[in-house]
Amino acid sequence: MTTPTPPARDPETRGLRLVTVLLALTVVSGLIDAVGYLGLGRVFTANMTGNVVVLGFAAAGAPGFSVPHTAASLVCFLLGAVTGGRVAARRGSGSRRRWARLILAAEAVLVGASAAVAFAWPGAAGTRYALIALTAYAMGLRNATVRKLGVPDLTTTVLTMTLTGLAAESRLGEGTGDRSPRRTASVLALAVGACLGAWLVLHHGLGVPLLLAALVSGAMAVVSSGRE
Repeated sequence: MTTPTPPARDPETRGLRLVTVLLALTVVSGLIDAVGYLGLGRVFTANMTGNVVVLGFAAAGAPGFSVPHTAASLVCFLLGAVTGGRVAARRGSGSRRRWARLILAAEAVLVGASAAVAFAWPGAAGTRYALIALTAYAMGLRNATVRKLGVPDLTTTVLTMTLTGLAAESRLGEGTGDRSPRRTASVLALAVGACLGAWLVLHHGLGVPLLLAALVSGAMAVVSSGRE
């Protein structure tokens, strides 16, 4: 009597679930926006909702804000999103796991390059623009991918609709709160990343939080699966 061969394990299921990966990336977003806002002249490079508001402040002449810095962040983010969209068009119908890992590896390289610039030329004239360009492009690339992956309530950067859903669909609102744990985890992840990033910027400069962000993104690129 022959022993039946067990079914081969689907490669897409190997690694961490995308929910866990996206929560880790939300922490990275907090780190990166702490660097941008506290270290690069009140610029967001992950959260473009805040960046549009900041651009309005800068255009009105509010002190401490810069139109060129904010505009550079917006443009580089959009270029990254265009790249992410083109990659999604080519690879989005194939292996979800391979596609996600490719984009996260690219993010890790870009953010790692920004950390190298921050360590090597901390006071150089072009360092601020280099950090803005590299991190904003990386975040645009990632956001386009996350949007295409379509994991509910985990955008990794913008939490307005997440908070709205958390309140509106809670037991106090119109729903049962079934998705509250995921939404709450997303909010906490961004807050933790921002708090840690702010502490690192204030006590250790810009290179350390950027290096940490690159390491987390790189780790997620290695362990991510293709399952939600």
